[in-house]
Amino acid sequence: PRWMRHFHLCDLKKSQVVLLENLNTVQPARDADGKKIPRDISIYKGDFNEKVDEMLAGSQITEKEATFCLLDQRTFECDWATVEKLAAFKKTGHKIELFYFLANSWIDRALSGQKDLDRLARWWGRDDWSVLRNMTPQKRRDALVSRFRTELKYASVKAWPIYERETRGKVMYYMIHATDHPQAPTQMSRAYRNTLLPLETMRQLELGLEGDSKGPASQVHPQAKTERSA
Repeated sequence: PRWMRHFHLCDLKKSQVVLLENLNTVQPARDADGKKIPRDISIYKGDFNEKVDEMLAGSQITEKEATFCLLDQRTFECDWATVEKLAAFKKTGHKIELFYFLANSWIDRALSGQKDLDRLARWWGRDDWSVLRNMTPQKRRDALVSRFRTELKYASVKAWPIYERETRGKVMYYMIHATDHPQAPTQMSRAYRNTLLPLETMRQLELGLEGDSKGPASQVHPQAKTERSA
């Protein structure tokens, strides 16, 4: 949408950064009426946990400017300290709205196979990360949601499931949406339904069914990015 003015995109892999730069290159500079689009896109190569201070310092985010950050990790890449920085950045206005991807379908295997215990401690933000091994997926999800509410002080925190397309029931990710803007939960709910419905309708046509309420959600491509909009 043209009203989104400022973008800060970050990825660790050089190949992904090239794709982001290509996307930036093809963005139109003017609208259909020839008017210049007031938009700037900054691209960073590196670990977002290390780049976040630079991005926040250089972004000139005001207290009143609506700001959204997508933390699109695959499993354990985003340090909890990074999430805390984002949540605490604004002092008087609405907090930076967060969209945090929590792996689900492979996280038990990832916890068992992860040899870098410091990485797990940084991701969880505490040394008691081993408690996650004995949790059900639902309890693990609820634990993260609770921490966004109690530790980061977000007024509304909801975990939206992203289902695997083929099995139509297996939760691949949870998208944890944290905000303190009163209108944001309703807008996110509408966006989530709009993502589900077209795929469900197409699936119903393929199967010759009507009225099936168990619809798959679109998988989100795991590309790290951060957005800031007015």
